[in-house]
Amino acid sequence: MSDIVGVINYGIAGNIHSIKKAIEKAGGTVKVINNKEDFKVVSKIVIPGVGSFKDAMKELENDNLMASLKEEIKTKPTLGICLGMQLLSTLGFEYGRTEGLSAIDAEVKPMLVDAKVPHMGFNNINVLNSNDLLKNLENEEFYFMHSYEVVNYTNIIALTDYAGHKFVSSIQKDNLYGVQFHPEKSREAGIKLFKNFLEL
Repeated sequence: MSDIVGVINYGIAGNIHSIKKAIEKAGGTVKVINNKEDFKVVSKIVIPGVGSFKDAMKELENDNLMASLKEEIKTKPTLGICLGMQLLSTLGFEYGRTEGLSAIDAEVKPMLVDAKVPHMGFNNINVLNSNDLLKNLENEEFYFMHSYEVVNYTNIIALTDYAGHKFVSSIQKDNLYGVQFHPEKSREAGIKLFKNFLEL
């Protein structure tokens, strides 16, 4: 199988075009996944994310992608971006309680911070556990835009500080990776991250 990255298209995700461009700039080949048949030709998966947890899960169900996605992410290197990382969790609490993909034992809760929410703009990541996705990116800044955060205790690979509040900015469990920031909006640092992902 050739090394093709499948980017999940589930309606509301919105930033597929910029993710596709950034992966191609990093040297990758992209297939936008519109139906479950498309999974057969890809060796890696990117779950993009803009919008709400509840709507995203509903959209995956409506687009008939949910069952296949749950199966595929068990074995293929997968990167969840922003809301895409949040969807890997067990539960989300945006607009009510919604079950996630349950790939990582975590919950998605509102950011409770004494500062402006959403947390927007460039910020550092503090890499706690060296790993292949964040290799040589320890001192880089990435672009964030989110009001919710992943609460997890076992799979954290990076934290970020916002107004004295530390939140999870990257997770890893086996072949699954998640970043709370948007690499596709993070200039050279983001391209480097996609390069690392392509090399997994």
